Order: sequence, then structure tokens, then C-alpha cells
Amino acid sequence: MLHKPLDAALFGASFWLAHWIRSLPVFDHENLIQDFSVYAWLLVVIVPLIPPLLGFQGYYQRPLFFSRRLTLWQLVKAAVWITIVVNTVLFFRKAEVSRGVVLLFLPIAVGIVFIKEEAVRRWNLARRGNQAAHKRVILVGSSGRSGEDTVRLERSIASGTLGDVEVVARVDLADTAPSRLAELLHETSANAVIISPRQALFSQIEVAIQVCELEGVEVWLLADFFQTRLSQATVDELNGQPVLVFRTGPEASWQALIKSGIDFTGSVALLLATAPVMALAAIAVRLTSPGPVLFRQQRAGLNGHPFTMLKFRTMVTNAEQMQQELAQLNEMSGPVFKVTNDPRITPVGRFLRRYSIDELPQLWNVATGEMSLVGPRPLPVHEVKRFDDPAHRRRLSVKPGLTCLWQVSGRNNVSDFKEWVRLDLEYIDNWSLWLDIKILLRTVPAVFVGAGAK
Repeated sequence: MLHKPLDAALFGASFWLAHWIRSLPVFDHENLIQDFSVYAWLLVVIVPLIPPLLGFQGYYQRPLFFSRRLTLWQLVKAAVWITIVVNTVLFFRKAEVSRGVVLLFLPIAVGIVFIKEEAVRRWNLARRGNQAAHKRVILVGSSGRSGEDTVRLERSIASGTLGDVEVVARVDLADTAPSRLAELLHETSANAVIISPRQALFSQIEVAIQVCELEGVEVWLLADFFQTRLSQATVDELNGQPVLVFRTGPEASWQALIKSGIDFTGSVALLLATAPVMALAAIAVRLTSPGPVLFRQQRAGLNGHPFTMLKFRTMVTNAEQMQQELAQLNEMSGPVFKVTNDPRITPVGRFLRRYSIDELPQLWNVATGEMSLVGPRPLPVHEVKRFDDPAHRRRLSVKPGLTCLWQVSGRNNVSDFKEWVRLDLEYIDNWSLWLDIKILLRTVPAVFVGAGAK
């Protein structure tokens, strides 16, 4: 992981900076501080020890949107431990090092690494885009004390202390059926549910969590109903209160941050590299078929949030109106429409589809954060509304992608929508950066040979 060597390097640089500050004339009137080369051997002690010291405290297992207080405390402990180690080594080697350098090293190291963490946090919030950084939440509470907690929580949200959070609906567990909560999730495209419970309502809370679990939507359960004081939040904190997060999709982690970076850099690089191909494709579409070059359609993105997906137009302009006439030819079970040798496809469109050239404009959707390079393929909004199994919506709990397990598993061989969903959920449940890399590597030969395209 890149941040481990970066943290080690920053601690090493902090030691050099502490020496430089201590040797300034304003602090070293008598020129007693020796050249840094005398101290440089201590970097061999400091740099290798920092990653394991931080890792032992769970520093690298934190959620991506970490608690600042916890982060600062972990950095302080690591800096104190490395200072103790340095002093111990100096004692046994009987080496003389300015105490001022060692004392300055602790706050400088903590400050620099904490600034780096804040910069990463802010970059990630900006990079993940409105759909991920902007939280659309449903508040679930009840009458009584829990209702008061919900009011207090709303004040915190309104003040902006919880970040970019928007309350899109409010639900009272005492008089709301679970089916209504599911409807609100669909209507609002909420990507989180905050539950402020009472012990007497645990049965209703369990049902509400199960509804969100089927939908693939995060649940934030305010856990301050416990009588004992927790040493730290096991999953996350929300405005200083311990929170249990029930999540069925990949969590916001450092791997997710790296994936986001790969999506952006990869999509921009591919846009530049494939620009000549896209230019030729655009000319071919324009010259061989009347109508627009690009096909724009509302697709269901993260948590079902609609976005406009781009493709090169491969069908006649009235293709969507003709779909009902071809309904009896549909080869895919469920809400999805697929037909081999679809008569609506133009000759140029058939070639573009065979080699997935028609999908290239979606690199712009990836660059803008609406899609990912790897993820479940986005379905039209009207098809998502026809899902007859709530569990199918869990495929919406991650960003849609250009390629996925379904595509590299042979699209022509998958005719059951449930099998399609099973492959998507298999990807979600087993997600890792290495899995993304394997799917991308399997996609490249599939594109060149035109395998599985319809």
C-alpha cells in the first residue's frame, strides 16, 4: 500500500526538519548542533518501524472517512513510541544527540502526517463525486427519547458538522411499515439510513435493517443505547457517538480510494488514447445512419441514482419505440431485454458492438465519477423499476462499470437475469483491487476477439 512507505518517509523527513529548525541561529546561538550526517543513521531506526507501529494500532484498517480524533491519537502514540525507541537506542549506543531535535521531532511528525491525512480526505471527498461524498439519508426514529435524539441529529446535519449530508425522508418506526421504508429508498435514491432506536423497538429495527440489507443500502445505527462506555467505535463514529454500520457492499477503504484514482487516471488516459478511434466511429455513425452520433439514456447508478449514460448510437433512431414489437423475441428472463441479431441495429452499429467501440464514450462517465472501470453494468431506469426481487437492487450498492464478471463470463451464455445478478453480487461480495485487475485483464482479449457481444 502506497501510504505505508509515504508515512515512513514523512516521519523521516520530520526528523530532518526537526534538526534543521533546531540548528537555526535563533535556536542555536553557540553553533553546537552538528551536521545532519551525524544524525542520519537514526533514519534506519525510524523509517522501518513507523508502518508496523501504526499498523499495530489499526491505523491502516480505518474506514476511509476516518475519525480525526482517533487518527490524531494513533499518530501521537506512534510518535511517542518511536521517540522512546530512539532514546533507547541512543542510550545503549552512548550517542549524543540534541534533546531539542528529539523533542521537536514528535509534534512535527504528528502535524505533517495529520496534514497529509486531511489532504487525502479532502481529495477523496472531491474525487468520489456527489453520489458518493454527498450522503442522502433517511432518518429512522420513534417517539420518546429516540425522537429527541433524531431532532438533535438533524440539528447537527443542518449545521454541517457531519459533512455533506441531506435528509431526504423521515420515518417513525412506531407507525411505518417496512414496505414503506423500501418505497422511500426507491423514491429518494438514499444511500444511507440512520436509525436512532429504543430497546423496546429492536424487533422493528431488525426488520428495517433487513430491508436495507436487501436493497444494498448502508445502515447507520446510533449505538449510544449501550450502558457501558466503548473504548472506541468498532466501525465508525457519527458526531462523537459510536455507530454500528451494517454494510453489504465494499466499505469506503484505502483500496476504494486507490480504485477511485485508477478510475480517473485510467479513464482520462483511455479517452486520450482512443480519441482517433472515437473520431472515426463518430464519422461512420453520422455518415451511415440519420440521427445523433451519441445515444443518451437514463441509467441507474449508485443506489439507483439516475445518470445519463453515453454510447455511440448503434440502432435506428426509433429503436426504443420498436422494442415493444420485439418483446416476444426477448432471450433474457426478467426485466432485461436482449435479442440476438436485433433488427434495430445498423450495419456500422453491429461492428461497433462487436468490438465494444460503442461503449468508449462511457469513459467520460467514468472520468466524471458516475461510473467505474469495473462494476455491474448499468441498467436503464425503467428496467430497474421492474425488478421483482428486492435482493436484485443490491447490485446498485456499488458504482456501475464498463466491464464486469458477467461480461467476461460470456454474455451470450447468460440468459437468466438471476444468473446475471448472481455474478454481480459475487463481484460485490468478493471485491478487491486484484479482482478488478483480473477482470480488466480478461476484458482486453474479449474485446479484441469480439467475444460475447450482441
